[in-house]
Amino acid sequence: MNEFLLSLTLGLLYPGMQPQEATLLFAGDAMQHIAQIQSAKKSGDVYDYTGCFSEVRDYISAADYAVVNFETTLGGKPYAGYPCFSSPDSFADALSDAGFDLFLNANNHTLDRNSRGLEKTIETLDKKGISHIGTYKNAAARDSVLPFVKDVKGFKIAFLNYTYGTNGIKPNKVVKVDYIDTLQMKSDIEKSREAGAELVTVAVHWGDEYKLLPNKTQKRIADFLCRQGVDLIIGGHPHVVEPMEIRHLDKYDKDCLLVYSLGNFISNMKTNDTRGGALVKVTLQRDVKGRAVIKAANYALVFTLQPPASKQFQVVPVESESTSLMKHACNVFVKNAEAVFKKHNIKVERESAIVEE
Repeated sequence: MNEFLLSLTLGLLYPGMQPQEATLLFAGDAMQHIAQIQSAKKSGDVYDYTGCFSEVRDYISAADYAVVNFETTLGGKPYAGYPCFSSPDSFADALSDAGFDLFLNANNHTLDRNSRGLEKTIETLDKKGISHIGTYKNAAARDSVLPFVKDVKGFKIAFLNYTYGTNGIKPNKVVKVDYIDTLQMKSDIEKSREAGAELVTVAVHWGDEYKLLPNKTQKRIADFLCRQGVDLIIGGHPHVVEPMEIRHLDKYDKDCLLVYSLGNFISNMKTNDTRGGALVKVTLQRDVKGRAVIKAANYALVFTLQPPASKQFQVVPVESESTSLMKHACNVFVKNAEAVFKKHNIKVERESAIVEE
């Protein structure tokens, strides 16, 4: 049923009632390479990231619930970038202030400062009141967090997060990292439904770095999640954008959003396809049966400005005039991303609200 007929039907059944809607926003990899840390350093032990997200803050905050992949640790000094990340705590503050409600911690860098770094990251996020999933101090802590079901404007949505690995670093016998395990995933999905989740979102760290198309493993896991009736599948790790689609699940008579990779949200990567990423906005509504369903999904492209083109690393919409000093690099990123999306996307279009007319 199209939007007009839905509105008409609800209007006849419930005069004066508007269709219930909510919006979710998903961002890619929020990274902290050493140049970013150095750029944020002011004096003493002060690291200031407040300007990094000024041009996208309103867009992020406008969503009813926003999620970002936190691909670093808050493992303390000495701060470091690749290959073993540890960022100033103020980086988390800046992401939270930009409007992100949930941090995804299950990624290949979550053990960069070993198990103690994982614990410290969790402790710091907890002190700041920032919600996070994917890593836990112990099994009991995991059980206390999951199922993680949020009420977003009347929609009960579960969020789960898994990673393919942790760069060969093994957690100790206490801390828990949610690795990709289909039996565990199936159990978590079922428990989420039992806890009242109307929609289930699974964020997966997977794929081949720098590849613009998903590999066989990604497709296999995506198919598995669709068979479980998952509503949103959001991918990260390749550091470049990959295709996205609305897939109809005949068994459940509903749509599923599948995003293979959102690319980088912020980083110091410098190859053509790693300088930016996609923000995906999902609009939810209720159908005539009262079920929570996906009304639409759209994407916006963002680009990371790097010094000396800007005073500090800054995420901006690709349409922003701020890209003028890196216009060629931005244009190449957009051209390549759009080539992928135009050829492979299914029912996921570019967000018109922030695109130049």
